[in-house]
Amino acid sequence: MEFSRKSLVIKMLISAIFLLGLSSSSVAEFRVARHATTSTTIEYPALNCRKHSAVLTEFGGVGDGKTSNTEAFKAAIANLSQLAADGGGAQLVVPPGKWLTGSFNLTSHFTLFIHKDAVILGTQDESEWPHLPVLPSYGRGRDAPNGRFSSLIFGTNLTDVVITGNNGTIDGQGAYWWKKFKEEKLNVTRPYLIEIMYSSQVQISNLTLVNSPSWNVHPIYSSDIIIQHLTILAPVDSPNTDGIDPDSCTNTKIEDSFVVSGDDCIAVKSGWNQYGIKFNMPTKNLVIRRFTCISPDSATIALRSEMSGGIEDVRAKDITAINTQSGVRIKTAVGRGAYVKDIYVRRITLNTMKYVFWMTGSYGSHPDPGFDPKALPVIKGINYRDVVADNVTYSARLYGIENDPFTDICISNVNIKLTSKPKELQWNCTNIQGVTNQVTPEPCNLLPEKEIDCPFPEDRLPIDNVKLKTCSISGNF
Repeated sequence: MEFSRKSLVIKMLISAIFLLGLSSSSVAEFRVARHATTSTTIEYPALNCRKHSAVLTEFGGVGDGKTSNTEAFKAAIANLSQLAADGGGAQLVVPPGKWLTGSFNLTSHFTLFIHKDAVILGTQDESEWPHLPVLPSYGRGRDAPNGRFSSLIFGTNLTDVVITGNNGTIDGQGAYWWKKFKEEKLNVTRPYLIEIMYSSQVQISNLTLVNSPSWNVHPIYSSDIIIQHLTILAPVDSPNTDGIDPDSCTNTKIEDSFVVSGDDCIAVKSGWNQYGIKFNMPTKNLVIRRFTCISPDSATIALRSEMSGGIEDVRAKDITAINTQSGVRIKTAVGRGAYVKDIYVRRITLNTMKYVFWMTGSYGSHPDPGFDPKALPVIKGINYRDVVADNVTYSARLYGIENDPFTDICISNVNIKLTSKPKELQWNCTNIQGVTNQVTPEPCNLLPEKEIDCPFPEDRLPIDNVKLKTCSISGNF
């Protein structure tokens, strides 16, 4: 990356952090009590509190940044899993220190609490990353056809699992993996930082995630998920370091988080081509609010091309993007099938963008040649309102599919200010249908003016009715 581009990103990052600091709603509250015995009690919000608690050092953990703690994590979780079975649940505290580890698996009715002065470091010893089969809704790995590495923190078939802290850090040490990817030396797909599969009642919150080998947070085939108060950081030229990727998930909330990424800050998915169509598990009932993104080469929120199980009822509001390629982007292609529908976006603020609106029906990446060319996606009911954008190159690039147009697009109350050297054609539209109201610059003729406020649902989704409890840990921290 050139120095000038780095400088620009740093300035934007400082501005974004300042803006976040002004918003009390984006800061989680923690209470810390120190006792005369030097013991400290930290209170934190969680889905459920736990009867049993242990510290990683009780199982041989060594926080020197050099000693492998993979076996210590495994032993601790195995022990606590037995204790949690009495119905009271269990929590593992990662205390101050640098805790090198390979992949480890979580258990149900369990909390992993990472202290603010703790760093979990992903090892670069590949023998400590087990291999897993490809995801059934994808049919192949994203980096290589055969298999994938288990994520650093992994769980499957779980109920009531919490990964949280008082802003502790998980560092994937991704440079090792990025180099192998760029040199095409990978035989299986890179690990993610956190992946939870086939699970329900999931909370991931109050953490800083840095330098993931690939995607950062990947809930898949799961439901009832709360993701909040995350700071996710990766170099803007790092490959595929998506921030948060809800994938074939139902009833998910993402809020009060900040991402700097080399790829999409949020990427909504549901499977790839014929594999996703067969698996048939959509992402739906997704809330995104109070979210900030910096990603010069990707989207703030992408409704990704891996959408072959369907994407439905996404509600995004109070979104900020700075020095980012696009706002909300829809990617699809012939062969994807399924649908992207009932998408609602409001109160989005953009600064220094290539595109404000971007939809494409020709995103042609396929897992293999076996896709069905007759499987056409349905893109309809896409609603944007109350958008303010500054220093923009293109207002909109909206390309549907021939004989399969994107329909029922609604855009209202939009004010776009252009860069000093904007593109002459500001709205480039083909194979779309919809309406606009009070939009500048003037939209294309396929989106005629109509006096309308584009809809945004006022009802609450079930995930918004989940109340977190005040829980605590105690120790000599």
